Amino acid sequence: MLDVKFIRENLELVEKSAKEKGYKINVPEVIELDDKRKAILSEVEALRAKRNEIASKMKGGKPAPELIEEGKKIKTEASEKETALSSVENELNTLLKQIPNVIFDDVPLGGEECSVEVKKWGENHKTGVDHLDYATSRGWLDFERGAKVAGAKFYYLKSDLALLENALFQYGLSKVLEHGFTYMTVPDMVSSRVLEGCGFNPRTSEQSDEYFIEGEDLAMIATAEMPLTGYHMDEILDEKDLPLFYAGYSACFRKEAGTYGKYTRGLFRVHQFNKLEMYVFCLPEQSKEIHEKILEIEEDIWQGLEIPYHVINIAAGDLGAPAAKKYDMEYWSPVNQKYQEITSCSNCTDFQARACNVRVRRKDGSVEFVHTLNGTAIPLARGLVVLLENYAKEGGKFEVPKVLQPYLGGKKEL
Repeated sequence: MLDVKFIRENLELVEKSAKEKGYKINVPEVIELDDKRKAILSEVEALRAKRNEIASKMKGGKPAPELIEEGKKIKTEASEKETALSSVENELNTLLKQIPNVIFDDVPLGGEECSVEVKKWGENHKTGVDHLDYATSRGWLDFERGAKVAGAKFYYLKSDLALLENALFQYGLSKVLEHGFTYMTVPDMVSSRVLEGCGFNPRTSEQSDEYFIEGEDLAMIATAEMPLTGYHMDEILDEKDLPLFYAGYSACFRKEAGTYGKYTRGLFRVHQFNKLEMYVFCLPEQSKEIHEKILEIEEDIWQGLEIPYHVINIAAGDLGAPAAKKYDMEYWSPVNQKYQEITSCSNCTDFQARACNVRVRRKDGSVEFVHTLNGTAIPLARGLVVLLENYAKEGGKFEVPKVLQPYLGGKKEL
């Protein structure tokens, strides 16, 4: 969520940025509602002051009837104004939630096709093994029974593939711990306040990708980013404690409602998967440098697995509401002979922190909102796709990457 004061002072920037992201917003209506809020708030404060004045006069003796009557009248009027104020504030907040974060100057403009490659690593393989055919033939993956139990795009991992997933997680965890992150397991459900505070669509939205719990103010998480964002909700952190680096492991649940035309084969895009997510709370002046650090950690992880990739600076039209800038890492798929997304990392500045009320007290006593960043360490289902495409042998065994062998009892092949 953006600050109304910031919107007032940067009208053109906010409107232009929203347009570049593909959002239709009504900034004049926001300003009009904020003006209305201020006017009603002024009236409410005046009535409260008058009410306190009357209450003071009533102390120490029997008040005059006219004073009692005036007190009743002001109390009624104040109640009506407070109700009106609450209504306007709710309406204003609803509009503010529809305004996306402002993009950084170095974000490419345009749609998905305008994203810019900023670096590349590794030699692209010319041949690979289809992960679904291979894993199914070895009895490692069962989508058929997953569909029988839970519906399409649910699955069972079995035997060596389930062990490989665990090895991949353990490897990713060792890497984030090496870089100073605190490991956390997190709730698999969050409230609507946390969900919307992260910048995800509310329950009422037709575009919502989340599974909601009927009769409860809860949704299944699409990423550990959600509960990690809410971890310090309504707290004031101390400047000396920042930055805070967290690594959250969770199951992730997604309807994948907006995936028409995207690559969905096998494990690449499913309704439930496990993921290790990096998350940072930091001072505003630290966030750009930390964004680059998160990207370096992601690269370190996949270089260790010897997977060719490139990094792209995501264009404005493909950015979500919270992100001011986002990098995607895409691995080279030897099967499809193209780059496909494996991880991402975003700088959300104070957008999420403002909505979830996460602040920092500076050494001089002043208080301001922190910045938040997130990045994928290991998406396990999609990570298995990458490994199988690159290390499985057609009609033969799977060659275990060197960095994973310690987590599989030293096995070199599966």
